[in-house]
This record gives sequence, C-alpha cells and structure tokens, in this order.
Amino acid sequence: MALVNEHCLKLPESSVLADMTKKVNAFRVQYPDAEVARLDGSGDGEPLCPAVAEAMRLAVDDLCRRGGSCGGGPVEGAPFLREAVLKGVFAPLGIHLDASEIFINDGAAGDLAGIQELVRWDNTIAVADPASPLYAASNVMIGRAGVMDGGRWSNVVYMSCAPGGGFVPQPPECRADIVYLCCPANPTGAVFTKEELRRWVSYALHNDALIFYDASWADYITTRGVPRSIYEIKGARRVAVEFRSWATVAGMAGLRCGCTVVPGDLAAATLDGRRVALNALWRRRQDIKNGGADYISQRAAEAACAGAGRAQVEAAVSRRMDNARLLRDGLAALGLQVSGGSDAPWLWVRVPGGEGSVRFFERMLYNARVVCTPGVAYGPQGEGYVRLAACAGRGECAAALERMARWMG
Repeated sequence: MALVNEHCLKLPESSVLADMTKKVNAFRVQYPDAEVARLDGSGDGEPLCPAVAEAMRLAVDDLCRRGGSCGGGPVEGAPFLREAVLKGVFAPLGIHLDASEIFINDGAAGDLAGIQELVRWDNTIAVADPASPLYAASNVMIGRAGVMDGGRWSNVVYMSCAPGGGFVPQPPECRADIVYLCCPANPTGAVFTKEELRRWVSYALHNDALIFYDASWADYITTRGVPRSIYEIKGARRVAVEFRSWATVAGMAGLRCGCTVVPGDLAAATLDGRRVALNALWRRRQDIKNGGADYISQRAAEAACAGAGRAQVEAAVSRRMDNARLLRDGLAALGLQVSGGSDAPWLWVRVPGGEGSVRFFERMLYNARVVCTPGVAYGPQGEGYVRLAACAGRGECAAALERMARWMG
C-alpha cells in the first residue's frame, strides 16, 4: 500500500489567498460590466520591455534553425546568462562572485521552497510575521514546522514585525538554525539598513545558522544606505543563500526566470561535525529535481541585465514607484495609516475602525471595485492590515483612488 506523506495533510485545504480569488471571480460573474482595479499584484500595467521582447524573438529564431540551440542546457543555467548576472546585477554593487555560484531557475518561488531540502528535518526555522506563507509552508511538508496552533506553526520561531520598529524583524533571543528574510519585505515593504543587516549576519555567524534571503524585489530599492544584496555585508558569503527574480521587474511574470546564489564558502554540518559545502550539494539536487529554465526565458533575462534592456527595466520600475507614491499620498489624504511604497511597490495599509482584513477586502471590492490583499493571509500579525500593489497602470491606480474616496466619504 502506498502511504501518503501525512505532513502534507497539515496544510490548510484552502488559504486566504485562494478564498480571495474565488470571491473576486464571483464578483465578476455577478457584475460582468464592472471595472475592477486589481491592486492585489495579480496584474501588471507594464508591458514586456521592448529589448526583452526582441531577445525572445531572436531566441525563437534560434530554435527554428537546424543546428541552432536545442532549448536546453546545463541545469545551473546557460553560461551567457550567468555571466550577465555577474556583470549586470552584482558587479555594479561591488560584489564579486564566481559563475559557479549562480544557479538560474524557473522562478524564485521554486528554489525558495526547495532549498530547505538541503538541511535536516529537525532544524528550527525562523520567519517574519507577517511574511509570505511560502516560507513556512514548504517546511510543513517535510515535517519541520510542527502543527498549526492559533494560526501559527508550533515549531516555527516567529519574528514580530511591529509598526513601531518599521515592520523590520529583529534577531530572536533564541537560536534558530535557518532564518528566512525578505528585503524589500512582502507584504510590508520594509527594508534593512546596512547596520540592521549586519546584525543578522552576525547572528548567523554566531549561531552557525543559515539565512535564506529573498531579494526578488531588490531592484525597487532606491534609499541610500539600503543594501540591494546581502552580500554587500562582510561575512554574508559564509551564511547566506540569495534568491532573485526577473518576474517582478521586467514584466516577465509569465516567463518564470530567476537566479539563486549559493556561495562556495557556504557550508552546513553533519551530526559528527563534518562541514559540507552547500554549493556542490545544491548542484547535485538540481541535477535530479530541476530541468532548468527554458532557453527563451534565459535570453529574455539576459537582455534585462544590461544595455537598453536594463534601462527599460529601470524605467518600468520607476513608473511603478510613481504609482506607489500616488497611492500612498491618496490613501494618506483619506486618513488611512500607510507604510511602504518607498523601496517596494506595496503599500501596507491599516484597516480603519479595527475591522478584520478579510471583511474590509470584501467591502472594498463591492463598494469601490478595488481588489486588495487581506493582511491575515501573511500571518496573524497581518490581521488589521491590507496590502495594495502599485503594479497596475497609472489610470487604474488613479481610478481606484477616486472610487475609494467616494466609498469612504
């Protein structure tokens, strides 16, 4: 008899995000002619950058020629893209990596979920609250997270992200073997200063811990003194894996391409104290479980790293951040408490009157025809907040503000 992995049964049958999608679809069926502003991040008002689109067309031509690229390649990624990442992403930050430390993936989410396979099931993990549910959920399936109790997993260390501290998580007083950090943070938009990130690297060095650092939205950071990569901090190569994505900046959400950095200096211990290099171990894991990103997506990502493509990506990011400022100022004028929107395209908005975030989401949908994301989807401390994303078009953002103003009086 085949036995099911019972840890998977611990996952909720339906999430807040899945329920939200059902409610939006039901609204569209009920009101098919209503204009709905998608400020939940599900849609992007920016088209694919022209240089990226042209690179894809040329890649298709390559595939159509006899003797051209077969479309496959090494699981760690094509050499042309790994070199483009080194020169176009990290070198401008003063970070010098080796191509062997870069692994191209078919989207950061897959590697963020899969990286936990490299460590024992009984390691303790720490996640921010609120944070993406992906971090804890991927550990649930291996039995590392324990059981759900009051909206939290029993074996997970939750790092509070309080508004008084700018929603920035602080190192816990207890020891954690693995820490998930995200900068800019989803959903709050909070970022780490260099000093704050140094404290985290010091914590990991002192506790012989690992940091899984989600930098998928790092291209939105513009504030002086805020690192765009954890490797800007001395010693981070010994403790941190970094994850990046082009989906969030180059209009490539449907193309699924990102990269994971596993430094050669990074190691974890066996029970008998032997140190094992995670770079080689991750390479072996990818050989078995990952077919690699497709050729067309990799050529698109290469174009986004330098030259005209890079300039177009930066212009698209700038337009989204202009939308974020428009939303932030408009929401503040309505008397709402708003965070974020400075180094990330999200606005973390306090629900007025102590109302629940799901109820507020429903009322905003039906009264203002605006879709937000209930904060409780990101953890218990997200209750009482909603997240708005500035990724829709300028006109859609402005129309959403107008309808919210009429609804809120």
